[in-house]
Amino acid sequence: MTTPVTLRTAIGPYDHVRALKDGSVRSERVRFDFVEIEPITRAFRRMARNLEFDMSEMAITTHALAHAFQKPITALPIVLSRGFHHRAIVCTHASTIRGPADLVGRKVGVRAWSQTTGVWIRGILKADYGIDPGSMTTVTEEDAHVAEYQDPPQVVRAAAGKTLRGMLLAGEIDAAIALRPAADPKEVRTVIPDAETAEAAWYRKTGVYPVNHVVSVKTSLLREHPWLGAELLSLFTAAKERARAQAPAPAAGSAQARLRALVGDDTLPYGMARNRAGIDMLLRFAAEQKLTPRIYRAEEIFDPGTLSS
Repeated sequence: MTTPVTLRTAIGPYDHVRALKDGSVRSERVRFDFVEIEPITRAFRRMARNLEFDMSEMAITTHALAHAFQKPITALPIVLSRGFHHRAIVCTHASTIRGPADLVGRKVGVRAWSQTTGVWIRGILKADYGIDPGSMTTVTEEDAHVAEYQDPPQVVRAAAGKTLRGMLLAGEIDAAIALRPAADPKEVRTVIPDAETAEAAWYRKTGVYPVNHVVSVKTSLLREHPWLGAELLSLFTAAKERARAQAPAPAAGSAQARLRALVGDDTLPYGMARNRAGIDMLLRFAAEQKLTPRIYRAEEIFDPGTLSS
């Protein structure tokens, strides 16, 4: 029997990968050596800068940046994290901001210019509300995961020790994107009024269910084992389906029930066919925001063995 390929792997603690981590879904051709990293976003930096893992969860914007700087990693259409983003940009209740138009000339905080949620919301603000990213000053906590990338001129770094939440509540920035921990509705409100309704309308208009995190694998392994990408997609899919089968039905009226009503019962579809629209839009936004030198095609950054999935 052929010796299985062992992959040093960094993946977040999701229900939809638990069966891979506990071994209840397995393959004779692949073994996983899981490395637990909290938060998982720190693995992105380590993979992009030092290739510390054979396979890693990866923000799709970081993967596109890595491609721009010729990092030897290739993506798989295994979408581990996704979501709508209209509600991700918030301001305080006392703010004079009443909608996206009021962001012009303001300071907006985000963890990093390259953070995928930030790329999504800036792209939406420009496409749907006419707000150019350059019309705001962006205040960041840190640099890009890909060390070679330099932020554009309208991006400034917050002083050491400053946090997005602290700066927002102190009035040092006017709005913030993707607060962590999640925004407390007692402290803040969405910049886009009735953001959940806006998200649903945007989805019905575009058909795009935004992609945030995919899986990245060392290109050398995929070249050495041309079957590996498809095998990994099959394994991750089996683990996800096991989790779906075991999960209780969402309560009527819950956020999960509303999401299913909008996008379908599988709220985390894998494969290129169901994700291409979101991948293509994100890659266009990344180029428009000067993160990549041009608009990449999915075929350039994803494993050829999974493109027909």
